[in-house]
Amino acid sequence: MSRDAAHRQRVRRLRAALLRWYRANRRDLPWRRSRDPYAIWISETMLQQTRVDTVIPYYERFLERFPTVQVLADADEDSVFSAWAGLGYYSRARNLQRAARQITNDHDGELPRDAETLRSLPGIGRYTAGALASIAFDAPEAIVDGNVVRVLTRLHGIRDDTATKPVIDRLWEEAALLAQGESPGDLNQAIMELGAMVCTPRSPACLACPLVRSCDARRVGDAEDLPVKTKKTRQTRFEAVCAALERRGKWLVTKRPEKGLMAGIWELAGGDLLKDEAPEEGIHRALREHTGLRVKRADRLGDVQHIFSHRRLRLHVFRCGTPSGRIRLAGPTAHRWVDRDGLAELALGKATHKAIELLGQPGD
Repeated sequence: MSRDAAHRQRVRRLRAALLRWYRANRRDLPWRRSRDPYAIWISETMLQQTRVDTVIPYYERFLERFPTVQVLADADEDSVFSAWAGLGYYSRARNLQRAARQITNDHDGELPRDAETLRSLPGIGRYTAGALASIAFDAPEAIVDGNVVRVLTRLHGIRDDTATKPVIDRLWEEAALLAQGESPGDLNQAIMELGAMVCTPRSPACLACPLVRSCDARRVGDAEDLPVKTKKTRQTRFEAVCAALERRGKWLVTKRPEKGLMAGIWELAGGDLLKDEAPEEGIHRALREHTGLRVKRADRLGDVQHIFSHRRLRLHVFRCGTPSGRIRLAGPTAHRWVDRDGLAELALGKATHKAIELLGQPGD
């Protein structure tokens, strides 16, 4: 038997083992009960950078509020952000709506069936296109995410840095070979499920793995050392201030610019601190510069911490009472005075939610 023929035979055995295992052990997740490409797209987008248990209630509420591509395309952006609030990475929500509008205008409201066209939509990259094409349309398209990387590097004994192009290319090639054949959507989900449930980063359950006899890392004994990754960039630290500015039982909130960190999100009025600036000085300056308002006094209540992907925020929280002056925004793109119910309807960042917990509610 030639080397190529032996490799193809091995791939067939791996596929068969993965599909048998998946069909016997897969989790009952809500998006797996649907064949609607739109619902699958929503789930795949939410699952980027977010744990399954966190996604489930958001997924169900989002589909209840925006059940079709057309409804999502026609929705007010703030309502989309509000439904997304708490999931983080808000660019995903913005790109979902942009893509929905493009699908409505250019594709008669139907998601394209092929990966290449899917990748032309905002927010849909190589992984999401492969996942949608295979799961929703049974196309033999590959996917490579963190779980797949872990399974494939251990299975094939790939011990080079997974951030390098040769290794990335190799992983996509191996994933593409596995995707060829029956039920490519189930096969792709099987690899991801195996990485999530069995081939875990620490203490993998190798004896429960359907690929254990073929796994190079199991043979060598270095599964927990794979995949090899470039060391993460150290988090940079920055500090900011925010304030509860109150008028008639309502707080001032401002909307962040459409580009940059937390783009388009609503937050309490404030801003970043300058280098070596004391929070008590910074709150007066930030309010004056960004809103045009002045306050006589600012009572510092404490601070909250929040971690973004590569940045760590320390947010100093103040209560200032009624401000003076007229609002002249510089930086924020919009403002509102909102009460308790109004806060619940806005897309607020997690740091702002933490600040509100510290402050209580308007009128308290």
